[in-house]
Amino acid sequence: MRLSAGKLAAVALGLACGSCGISPISTPTEVTQYDFGPAPAKNPAPALRQSLLIYDVSAPAWLDSPVIYYRLAYQDAARPLAYAASRWVGSPAELIGGRVRGRLAGSGKGGVVHPADGTRASYALRVELDEFMQVFDAPGQSRAVVRLRASVLGRNALLAQKNFSVERPAGTPDAEGGVRALIAASDDAVDQLVAWTVASIKD
Repeated sequence: MRLSAGKLAAVALGLACGSCGISPISTPTEVTQYDFGPAPAKNPAPALRQSLLIYDVSAPAWLDSPVIYYRLAYQDAARPLAYAASRWVGSPAELIGGRVRGRLAGSGKGGVVHPADGTRASYALRVELDEFMQVFDAPGQSRAVVRLRASVLGRNALLAQKNFSVERPAGTPDAEGGVRALIAASDDAVDQLVAWTVASIKD
């Protein structure tokens, strides 16, 4: 059967459109990145009287990434979910570690030391991040939850250990609201941790 010129053109156009459907050109989703922003203006941290080695903050493997997690506690509290188009610039452990060092750096005559410096210190601080998440208790209602465990070490001995837990309500039920609340909760937890650390170190 012979096709007219018009029908041939229609068939060709159909095949061209079909090939476009096989290999669509997808537009990448733009990802919004967040950090903790500038450190809030506060009174100086309590003065360190001894040098302090601060280890990198540790976290569970699933939490050691830039992913921003949330949890629908009213639906399935055992299932952490992730925002698709929002990320931290680094892992929460890295961001909190930077805050801790920033608060303690240059405090008193002791100062802080990083493990990479290869310098001895009189005391050491280990911090573990146990929880860092936006929790929805109901649709449209959420809070930030930050939980830390800190240990102050002397020479071959554990001197003190304490858990810190801070919650802050989120202003909006989305990634940005969760981020703002997590930053506020983290800064509060860091303030408590720093004050406790200095008080735990004896001359």
